[in-house]
Amino acid sequence: MVTSLKQSLALLLVASTMLATAPTGFAYPANEPTSATPVQSAQQTPEQLQQLVAPIALYPDALVAQILAAATYPDQVVEADRWMQQHPDLKGTQLGDEVDKQPWDPSVKSLVEFPSVLANMDKNLSWTSSLGDAYVNQEQDVMNAVQVMRDRAEKAGNLNSTSQEKVTHEAQTIVVEPADPEVVYVPEYDPWLAYGEPIGIWPGWYPYPGLFFAGPGIGFGLGFGVGFFGGFGWGWHHWGYDWHHHGIIYNHNTYVSHSRVFLNRNNFNHAGGFHGGGPARGFAGTSHGFAGRNQDGMHSGAFSGFNHGGVARSNSFGGRSSFGGGFHGGGGFHGGGGRR
Repeated sequence: MVTSLKQSLALLLVASTMLATAPTGFAYPANEPTSATPVQSAQQTPEQLQQLVAPIALYPDALVAQILAAATYPDQVVEADRWMQQHPDLKGTQLGDEVDKQPWDPSVKSLVEFPSVLANMDKNLSWTSSLGDAYVNQEQDVMNAVQVMRDRAEKAGNLNSTSQEKVTHEAQTIVVEPADPEVVYVPEYDPWLAYGEPIGIWPGWYPYPGLFFAGPGIGFGLGFGVGFFGGFGWGWHHWGYDWHHHGIIYNHNTYVSHSRVFLNRNNFNHAGGFHGGGPARGFAGTSHGFAGRNQDGMHSGAFSGFNHGGVARSNSFGGRSSFGGGFHGGGGFHGGGGRR
């Protein structure tokens, strides 16, 4: 009997140890809040920001705005992408009706119009969180970086008006808009080759099918029809970018993120806390800060330790969601075409 009791205690100890040291890939339910500490990261240099925005700098202005805003909610990006995987039969207005019921930020909801873009943000979660941190703390620098990269692509012959998109100049600003306001084409390109002289690959970044074009050029797949979502307040036509004031526009006003994933170093001492309101959210098996470190030893944003550290990378490399939420590739609607 004593031996049996000892064996039971040993098993209990092992189980407790496994739970305490489980890899961060294990996830809390998406709707379970934790006492996560907002992440404080180091300022990124202009060169690092140019590398960071390279995968999206050639996208239409409104889509860049939606991505930057949604990147401040990396937990919701993962939740929304998993939700999309679980509801592959929803389309058009029916999809919009169901998305409208979700508690996500409008920027995250808006990306269901572009499922491959949302899936790419989930798969490359380290990059997404770094983008969100940069937007919170270095918004003007981020948009300057977008303009620098557009200028480089234009000089390389890879950014021109086509039947899919319109490229215009407003003073020193390069504006990219859909050629047809009801159909949005997401450019497909290699972000490390499309700007002329090759640039370094963002650590842990992987190309997503339908958004990546092998080679130095640029291409377009099927367009995403945005008319289905015109009746929703978070739809395509509610977004834009004010290049003059360096601010994202949402519903004709300056967009303000209320995410508390990232620490706003600019406003922390003035506002008595963090950027925006709303609760801090966390998952991936830890209630501690999410920060990882990139190859330079700097904090690169929430969740960044996963792609650099291996857990999310091993899950996502074969086309799987960054936190094991199912497969993006191999068919379905997450490919390069628009959702019809």
